[in-house]
Amino acid sequence: METDDESSRVVPFQLQIDKPLASQIKIAVWNPEKDLLAMVTDDSKILLHRFNWQRLWTITPGRCITSLCWRPDGKAIAVGLDDGTLSLHDVENGKLLRSLKSHSSAITCLNWEEDSQLITDDHGHTSKYEDRTSRFFPPAPRVPRMPGLVSGDNGFMDDSEDSFQELSNSSHQQFNILCSVDSDGNICFSIFGIFRIGKINVHNLTFPTSCHGVGTTNKLLNASIFKVSLSKDLCRLIVMCSGDLVEVDDLGEIRMTGHYEHGLHCLALNTAIFWNRKGELHQVAQQASSIEDLTEVVRTSLSVMCRQWSDAMNTFQEKFSSLSTLIINHGLDSSPQEEFLSLLGGARTSPPVHQFLVNTLGEVGVKRISKVLCGAGKELQRIVLDHLQPAVEVIGFRIGELRGLSRWRARYHGIGLDESLINNATEKAGMLLVQVERFMRVLSSVVQQYSNFFNWLLKCIKLLMSEPSDQLLPYNSELVIIFLKFLYEQDLVKQLLEISETEYQVEIDFETVQRVRELVQFGGFSDTEYLRRTLAKEFQQMELSFKEAFQMPFTTISRKILCEDMLPLFPLPSLPKTSSPVKIPISVSYYEDSSRASMSHHPGQSQFIDYISFQVPDECFSDIENCICIVRGFMHDSLCLKKGYRGSLEAVLLCVPVDYQCVDLSLYMDSQIVLLLNRAYATSEGAGDGCMMVLQASDLPYVSISRSTDIDVWRLRELKESVARLHIGDEKARTIPHSVIAPLAVSASRGVACVFAARKRALVYILEEDEEEDSEAE
Repeated sequence: METDDESSRVVPFQLQIDKPLASQIKIAVWNPEKDLLAMVTDDSKILLHRFNWQRLWTITPGRCITSLCWRPDGKAIAVGLDDGTLSLHDVENGKLLRSLKSHSSAITCLNWEEDSQLITDDHGHTSKYEDRTSRFFPPAPRVPRMPGLVSGDNGFMDDSEDSFQELSNSSHQQFNILCSVDSDGNICFSIFGIFRIGKINVHNLTFPTSCHGVGTTNKLLNASIFKVSLSKDLCRLIVMCSGDLVEVDDLGEIRMTGHYEHGLHCLALNTAIFWNRKGELHQVAQQASSIEDLTEVVRTSLSVMCRQWSDAMNTFQEKFSSLSTLIINHGLDSSPQEEFLSLLGGARTSPPVHQFLVNTLGEVGVKRISKVLCGAGKELQRIVLDHLQPAVEVIGFRIGELRGLSRWRARYHGIGLDESLINNATEKAGMLLVQVERFMRVLSSVVQQYSNFFNWLLKCIKLLMSEPSDQLLPYNSELVIIFLKFLYEQDLVKQLLEISETEYQVEIDFETVQRVRELVQFGGFSDTEYLRRTLAKEFQQMELSFKEAFQMPFTTISRKILCEDMLPLFPLPSLPKTSSPVKIPISVSYYEDSSRASMSHHPGQSQFIDYISFQVPDECFSDIENCICIVRGFMHDSLCLKKGYRGSLEAVLLCVPVDYQCVDLSLYMDSQIVLLLNRAYATSEGAGDGCMMVLQASDLPYVSISRSTDIDVWRLRELKESVARLHIGDEKARTIPHSVIAPLAVSASRGVACVFAARKRALVYILEEDEEEDSEAE
């Protein structure tokens, strides 16, 4: 708290921007590195503004936006949607970088934290993962594009942009974790925001507590998560959630006698696996996420190729289907192939063939179909050479590196890198490369045979019309016969590209099968049936093998994320399951605190202390009203308890003046807290309805909270005798001539705050001007 002498020098925060809004804002987040403010309107549009309120871009995902979060370097923004989709967008232009379906229900909150320390080896030397792929391969190919075709399920952006490469090339990024939470209580962890590495459900967590001195095990029912916050060293996760704490037996079944009142709880989850194994996780995530990117390139390449070839073949079939009709109309009992073979053998030309070649098809028709089909063949070859084959080659290299890491069992077995699963994925990647080579041979042969067939038809049309044909390209009669017998009514290229419900197998002669079986005996691979599979089927199996291989680290890490501590805060009124959870202003942040260094064995882990601030609803306690609570040291306290030290959990209750109500709050840099208040009763003139103030949270009169695990006691009751009363005139405060609403957007890196008025206005204040003017005066 400031003294009267100090408060007399306080200059109100300078109003920098006051702009009208077309729509009310429901979410607002400042970029951590730049003067950029991302806002979500009531109609779910994302607006990006500079500090001077210049709008950079607007995007509309088309679904309800439920959460927003910047990547720690400020170059990408994560957007959570009500259908469980998580999309990543580029800061420069708002383009979609990636769309992931990590949840099955609405994503309610996001938290993206970066490890601020360099990775070191066992000897303390700084080590950074180096991606060696660029030494052996050119830049990774991007997904091919075709008008009117949706490329896969991951919603990658256009080729013309460079941001996709920046997102995918994560080797130069600091190790970071994105936490996403859905309305079903699931918390997903993703490295770089794109590679899923763990998932837990708050309903499945158990908490050791005591009831009247007897040890019990409890868990939460009907839980709703308000906010999650990962510590700076990635070792702990604070979860603020409401729910019913119930007692369970050794089998996890609920005891009817152990029901606990519905309330707000603070959980401490141990995520030390991210810090302890960040070097290994960084390497695996970089390789695996790149493989997933390249898998999308392969999938889209196959889709584009299948579409283009199908369009070309439809043109061929539509034109040549009229020949079958002519044969039936002339009363002949034969097929087009038989009629063409008779023509090739020098027999009399039947009337339907003559009519088809001369009148229906003609020289122009043959040339047009030849151009379409042969052009499609060349385009498929280009896609294979520029996209498909390079992608498969880089996949093989990257999975090969993972195979080498998987054999280092001492380091990588602990994070779930299974050697046998990686070996299987490596073999499947090699088989796919073989299938790509075979497909190119089949495609080249098919296009050549179609071209030879069209050359023969042109020759026949010229002869039937008694025109000179010396200038035409030559043809091979044997190839025409092979074409009519095997290719006229079959589409080998489509069969290789398309995964259909009816399983298609490539026919292999007995001699080839025997040779493959002999090769297996020499080692190198174990799959003797790969030649019977199509290219599409081979890709499907490779993708499945990767999914199985990467599922093992996901499962392994998920098991190692456990709940260490639980702090019951205050009771809440029970609501029907169909009702929306009560909205409580909550803010969680971490500040440097070197005084606690002796408590930690991990360098850097003790440099931060957590501050948790929240509004206490008036209906929770009859004797605590209009209060804000700040709790500090919860994570540190959990660590102390685990190591056998005495805890140091502290808290303070701040009583807001009776004529004000808290609208929102946010922890701020240097362990400060920003409060956004409204007058309880607005004046008739509408002026002076709101107020914003900044408090130094570290200087407040904290009280130690007992570490009793007895679930019958709400911890905040211990503070009711030591409530600190706020006096707005004694603090750094600014009167706002509007009635204000949540959210309060505060930028710790830039020292600014954006406040939204109920009358659709945005006001940007410079919070640090006080300090600057004071220093100048001195």
